[in-house]
Parts: sequence; structure tokens; C-alpha cells
Amino acid sequence: MNNIMELKVNELLIASLIFFACLLNGCTAVLIGGAGAGGYAMGTDERSLGVISEDISITASVKATLIKDNQIDAFDINVDTYRSVVTLHGHVKSSSQISRAIKLSRTINGVKKVISKLIVIK
Repeated sequence: MNNIMELKVNELLIASLIFFACLLNGCTAVLIGGAGAGGYAMGTDERSLGVISEDISITASVKATLIKDNQIDAFDINVDTYRSVVTLHGHVKSSSQISRAIKLSRTINGVKKVISKLIVIK
């Protein structure tokens, strides 16, 4: 029950942020995500607000899970989600870290698929 209420609060918060961002920007393309790179352009996005909200929630959950893990340097990994498909970009120190990042990403509720574009840099 708490998870449902938390999800509803998150959806309301996201909807409010989008609304106020539209007011400030004259309803041009509103960027949601990280610094515009990998973010979502609301003005041209065909996804519904509910789908966008789910994708944002999945992205945040994946990133938080990677940050909590002591075997991965999550700050070198970017996470993008589109229609519940997670894409990991960036670099890690070993192929085992790639496998771990994929495995952890798959544990997040709502993730349909994980695509890794991670590379190993030593």
C-alpha cells in the first residue's frame, strides 16, 4: 500500500514540475532528465504523462540501485529509460561490472529490457 501511495505522490510531483516548467518556459520543449543530454523533450514526446512518469521513476530507481552498490562506480554510468527499456551508457573498469550493472538494473520493478552500451576502460 505504501508503494502505491509513494508512486502516486511521485506522479503528482512530476506532473506539478512539468506544469510549472511549462509556465516558466512558455510551453516550449521542457527537458526532464539529466542536463538535457539523455533527457526527455516533453514538447515532442509521443509518450503519455503516465509512461514518462514511469520511465523517470525507473531511471531514478536504477541509478539509486547502482549508486548503492559497492562494486560499481555508478557516477560513470548514465541511465536512460524509454517505454520501460533501460539503456546504460558510460564506462566501467571490468566486464564483470558490466554484467553486475545489467543484473542490478533488471531487478527494478517495471524494467522490460536492459540494453548495455557500457565499455570497459582500465
